Amino acid sequence: MNRSHSALTDWGLSHVPVEKNFTILDVGCGGGRTIQKLAAMTTAGKIHGIDYADGSVAASRANNAELIKTGRVEIQQSSVSQLPFPENTFDLVTAVETQYYWPNLTNDMREILRVLKPGGTLLVVLEDYKAGQKEESRRLPKSVSNYLKYTTLSVAQQRELFSAAGYTDVQVAEKSKQRWLCAFGKKLGALA
Repeated sequence: MNRSHSALTDWGLSHVPVEKNFTILDVGCGGGRTIQKLAAMTTAGKIHGIDYADGSVAASRANNAELIKTGRVEIQQSSVSQLPFPENTFDLVTAVETQYYWPNLTNDMREILRVLKPGGTLLVVLEDYKAGQKEESRRLPKSVSNYLKYTTLSVAQQRELFSAAGYTDVQVAEKSKQRWLCAFGKKLGALA
């Protein structure tokens, strides 16, 4: 997954500013490649990663062992539904190829909003989305996606979700040939 999503991640990250002193959370950090990319961009910042799966946490920790030793990266097991961080902690929260599996999209988006600093940004990057309101996922048949609780949204549904969860300045970008989508929005207020 680290290699196969690298170009998608780079494309998604190109849509938001990443400052060298940012404090960032990667939700669903998987094998940890996005954490490595973010750490290279935030040379004076700190990166936190969470994943629900203990195997992913172990892989991410192994792949980021040197960054963890320096104190620039922390990785822990957690659910997006109950983040173990205080309010107003992060300048940027990223979620690459993970939103499909969140248990309650609106509430989970609000939980991320809680930990964002005023003016902070949530970036959701996906390799699969509905190109039309009624279109199914291109990756999984409906019976499989229902079993896995795999949810794909259209561009309009992403905008609605971000807005319903309380985000402002919501934008969605598509790379339709690859079927890539990134959606991002801000927490009301200005970065301190």
